[in-house]
Amino acid sequence: MSAELTRRLTALFQWIDPGPGASHLVSDISGWWRDPAVLAALGPALVAPYRAARPTVVLAPAVTGLLLGPLAATALGVGFVAAHKPGDGRLPAGPLTWAQSPPDYRGRQVDLAVRDRHVGPGDRVLVVDDWVRTGAQLRAIYDICAARGAEVLGSSVVAVDCPPEVVAALRITGLINAAELPA
Repeated sequence: MSAELTRRLTALFQWIDPGPGASHLVSDISGWWRDPAVLAALGPALVAPYRAARPTVVLAPAVTGLLLGPLAATALGVGFVAAHKPGDGRLPAGPLTWAQSPPDYRGRQVDLAVRDRHVGPGDRVLVVDDWVRTGAQLRAIYDICAARGAEVLGSSVVAVDCPPEVVAALRITGLINAAELPA
């Protein structure tokens, strides 16, 4: 990854105070999506560590994954599959394979679903997301892939914000370390 992309990701990021009653700051990554140079560089940068492994499909969780997944898939010349959440208004018709995540950093468990006809035996899956703190959603996606007979090659994320043991267990590569983002 280029030093310029790292610099731009860091410069365009900010923490936001969501207001009274909030227990923590919220990451604002909207500047990443507004910058055309960042958008052009994200797909190739996310897939670079996995290109030699020859993924056949990129899979990403809704909502931010609906942007990053196609950027990565286009960079690889493969298709994209979304992992949907109930209530997001985008559940596809037809048979779905579901998995529930372990508790995330807020203690929530998330249900994710992938359309059965889009992931199956023989697929080599690259999972893409914007931020990983606990790996909970990634684990649910890995469970779906296993249930469908697909092989997960690993996960590529923009910001890594999780312990090294999670990085190792889920084979995560990241473009930036969240600890290096401005306070």
